[in-house]
Amino acid sequence: MPKHVLVVEDEPDTAELIELHLKNDGYRVTVAGDGDQALKKVHKHMPDLVILDLMIPEITGVEVCKFIRKDPATQSIPIIMCTAKTGEIDKILGLELGADDYVTKPFSPRELLLRVKNLIKRSDSSNVKADERLVIGEIVIDKNTHEVKVDGQTIDLTATEYKLLILFTEKIGRVLSREVLLRDIWGYKNDIETRTVDMHVQRLRNKLLSSKNSIFTVRGFGYKFIAE
Repeated sequence: MPKHVLVVEDEPDTAELIELHLKNDGYRVTVAGDGDQALKKVHKHMPDLVILDLMIPEITGVEVCKFIRKDPATQSIPIIMCTAKTGEIDKILGLELGADDYVTKPFSPRELLLRVKNLIKRSDSSNVKADERLVIGEIVIDKNTHEVKVDGQTIDLTATEYKLLILFTEKIGRVLSREVLLRDIWGYKNDIETRTVDMHVQRLRNKLLSSKNSIFTVRGFGYKFIAE
């Protein structure tokens, strides 16, 4: 069955363009013109991915993203946010909204399709359960439930933050470049946007502050995870 994408966009021409390219690439597409419609349709259709414009009427894209992430039924759906304001990028990735990726307008349809494809692929692979519990110092990771505890306290991670943590714990002490992270976490072959990596790593690092294990920045190259 084709993967289903919900496009939330109030500009008819832009929505039509996105819908056309997605359908040509084999996706089923539902379009919502405002935030209120978006929330109704995300619960009705349970799409495989949401493309969400930041500036939409009724309920803003920021609030729609928060609602999707707070609802257990929808919180694992990948979200790509669209914005015409480059200054909003830090808000999208840095204020705990839980967006998995973003594109800035005007964007290349080919780039958007690449991001859609890789996020859906990553989401599918993360749903394959492994019968394993990983313990690294104060960090305990249940790979069956994706629950992460630090010093006995459960911490809330987005799907992207969880994947980053798993990769870092599999490569303890090794320096991982941004290019490697983009390839292994986002599925990109090229260094499309390094800020995406930096913002997600910073969010993960902040959530692990109570742990003695740390993610260190290696200037000019990337990051490494040190376990104590």
